[in-house]
Amino acid sequence: MSQITAAKSLGIPQPTLSNIMNGKVSELSLELLIRIAVRAGLPVVLQTGQVPVEAGAFVTGGSSPGPKSRVAEEAREALVESARRLTPEQRLEAHLKHSELMTALQRAGQRASRSRDPMAGRAR
Repeated sequence: MSQITAAKSLGIPQPTLSNIMNGKVSELSLELLIRIAVRAGLPVVLQTGQVPVEAGAFVTGGSSPGPKSRVAEEAREALVESARRLTPEQRLEAHLKHSELMTALQRAGQRASRSRDPMAGRAR
């Protein structure tokens, strides 16, 4: 499949797909990357940790290595087991809370970026 065809099927511009394919994702939001992964049918797991190396977004299944530390793997397994015990209503509530927290985290990151670079976010 060509990048143009793939980009159209994912609902993104071809240059954006090219950037992703070449590992140039620092300018893309985590939300966009997750939306693209979902559109592509890739199951994604978001994981937080006490140290940055344990946090990230992982594509599950296939050849993805997933979490690389024992602590991260144990945390993921505990989370999956806990999720199995939730009712659908509790899962929805947890998902909504997670979305709120991710939005707050993204906004805090944007504020931190602006405080480090006053020109960030302005047209140059």
